[in-house]
Amino acid sequence: MLNNKTVLITGGTGSFGNAFTKYILTHYSPKKIIIYSRDEYKQFLMANNYKEYQGKLRFFLGDVRDKGRLRRAFDSVDYVVHAAALKQVPACEYNPMEAVKTNINGAMNIVEAALDCGVKRVVALSTDKAVNPVNLYGGTKLVSDKLFIAANAYAGMKEVCFSIVRYGNVAGSRGSVIPFFQDIAANGGKELPITDYRMTRFWISLEQGVELVIKALQEARGGETFISKIPSFRITDLAQAILPGCEMPEIGIREGEKLHEIMVTREDSAMTYEYEKHFIVYPHYSWWDSKRILPGGVKAPDGFEYSSGTNTQWLDREQLKQLLQGQEAVH
Repeated sequence: MLNNKTVLITGGTGSFGNAFTKYILTHYSPKKIIIYSRDEYKQFLMANNYKEYQGKLRFFLGDVRDKGRLRRAFDSVDYVVHAAALKQVPACEYNPMEAVKTNINGAMNIVEAALDCGVKRVVALSTDKAVNPVNLYGGTKLVSDKLFIAANAYAGMKEVCFSIVRYGNVAGSRGSVIPFFQDIAANGGKELPITDYRMTRFWISLEQGVELVIKALQEARGGETFISKIPSFRITDLAQAILPGCEMPEIGIREGEKLHEIMVTREDSAMTYEYEKHFIVYPHYSWWDSKRILPGGVKAPDGFEYSSGTNTQWLDREQLKQLLQGQEAVH
């Protein structure tokens, strides 16, 4: 699918962008991969890491807030993966207008540039925080998701389609609690603070996140939200897997934090289909044709909710230890 194609990744120097680039170069023979991001130093480091592929990699300095620069970057691009966003909840709360400019206005710019430049497919990365949002970051990503889904109504006769992939914090990424706990343990700490003993999260690796994006690029017909079927874990079990026998003072839930990650709401269940390894939430708009539903899925029951707190798959402490060791080996 990606052989001899040009792929552009916004926010491409992040953990996802690096993993996605490596996956494409390993499994396909792309014509070109364009890394679009703001940080020239990270681009320099990434270019050094992929010296053997320098003939296939291009590094564009630019911001998703800059529509003109996006149009220039999107010229002759086949596929776009939109990973750029302001993601830190406290930073977005304190700088709300900046979050809106990047996460909402940036999404609008991506849509318009893709429509104008003949891009064939756009996959945007979403987050569990966009589901029933309780913080500004989640609110901006909800709006972003709506923009990408609605963009399909503006495609007209163009070949382009827009879809979304949704998951929580990737294990070991900058937004994950894992490196925070690991740093405390590495520095001789004896206790790991828990905001709420009831808290649960989904576990998804970078590789699983990349594979979900590949699936969306392969299968999307426009407007779908792809969600991986993945296991849950309890934050208390994670703490004990990282630092066995540690004290776990409960410090209280932070502003904008949820007890559980929710990927599919009860309200979305009417348009949710379950597949072997993932769910798809289909759009519910007058312009969308139900003939686009991908084969092989089973309609979710009314009232279905996909939450880390009520999941049927769970990781225990020993399994978490093994996954953490595997993660360290990868890094």
